[in-house]
Formats: sequence, structure tokens, C-alpha cells
Amino acid sequence: MNSQLGLVNVWTQGDWVTKTVASVLLIMSLATWIVIIIKALDVLKHKKLAKNAEAFWHSEDFNTGLTQLGGDASNPFRQLALAGQDATNHHRNTKAQLHDTLDASDWVTRSLRNAIDDSTARLQSGLAILASVGSTAPFVGLFGTVWGIYHALLGIGASGQATIDKVAGPIGEALIMTALGLAVAIPAVLGYNALVRGNKSILIKLSRFAHDLHAYFMTGARVSHSHSADKVIALKKA
Repeated sequence: MNSQLGLVNVWTQGDWVTKTVASVLLIMSLATWIVIIIKALDVLKHKKLAKNAEAFWHSEDFNTGLTQLGGDASNPFRQLALAGQDATNHHRNTKAQLHDTLDASDWVTRSLRNAIDDSTARLQSGLAILASVGSTAPFVGLFGTVWGIYHALLGIGASGQATIDKVAGPIGEALIMTALGLAVAIPAVLGYNALVRGNKSILIKLSRFAHDLHAYFMTGARVSHSHSADKVIALKKA
């Protein structure tokens, strides 16, 4: 009797609706774990890159600092530094254009903010999948359960036997779909929350790095926060 119950029996005895629901949940689960693994590795990579940001300020000049950040073009800290450099050079060698009415500080600030926004969009890509799966998977599983119970009751009514052994098996199999929906949704929700926290810590480091870059391009030195006072610290010489 027990060998005839379970996931295998739900699949073999289910109609096209039941199989479609099960397939959708499987696809959701695969997408969830793929996104979680890829984005988790991405967070670990960016945290490692963030550690190199401090080495940038101990370089003898800007170009050496870029070398400390590494040659990866996707490095958001390197992109920030290059964006600030390009904005500064552009403002120093400008022609009569509308954006040239901005002072150097505003122009560099806007360029750094644009670079941070681009990095934020890349960090958050894929999280919408986790949010969608986490919010819809339980309802997809519930739909499969309702559909399974409906057909189970039809079968029981047709047989004319409503004893507990005839009801428990089909109803129990139908409830498996709800369990599958929860099994898909819970990792998606937990993964989403963990990745959001990881991305937030990276964005905080990016904002601090951008603040220091702004001070460097405007004054030639980095602003370091010490308690309530700001101290200006020049780049370390070799």
C-alpha cells in the first residue's frame, strides 16, 4: 500500500494539470538555487574586492592605486575610481556645454553616483526571481493541492466508498503539492534576505570609497573619519 503512495504515484496518477504544477515548482526550485549560488559567489567576490580598496590609499600615486584594485573591469571599486578620474579630467578640459555650468564637485559627485547606481543594479539583478518565487510558490503548490483534492473526491464519490483508508491516501497525496510549494518558497525567501544583507554591506563600502574619492579629486587627499572630526590624509608616498 505504502509503495503505491508518494511523489511517484502523484506524478504517475496525476493529470496534465498536476504534472504542470509539479513541473513549474521544479523549474522555480532550480531557478532559485541557481540564482542563490551565483549571487552568493558574487557577494563573496565583491567582499574580497572591498578589502583591496584600502590598499588603494596606500599607493604612491593614482595609477599604482588602480593596480592595487586589480585589472578586473567588473570591479565596482575600480569603476568608481575611473569614473571619478574621467569626470575630473573632463571638467578640466571642457568646451561650452550645458553640463559645464556645474562646478567640479557637483560634476564628480554626479559621476560617482551614476557609477554606484550601475553597480547597485548589477548587484540586485536576479533578486527579483527570488522574490517572485518566494511569494508565488506556496500558491502554486496550493493550487495543485486543491486540484488534487477535487479529483480525489471525485474518485471517492464514483467508487461509493468513503472509508478512511480510501480518503487518507488520495487526500494525503494532494497535500504533497502544498509541501512542495513551501519547500520551494522557503529557500527563496531566506536566500533573498541573505543576499540583500550582503549587497547592503557592499554598497556601504562603495559609498565610503566614493566619498573618499570625491575628497581626493577635490583636495588631493582622502578624508578619514576619526570619531566626530574629519582629518585630511594624503595618499601615502613610497
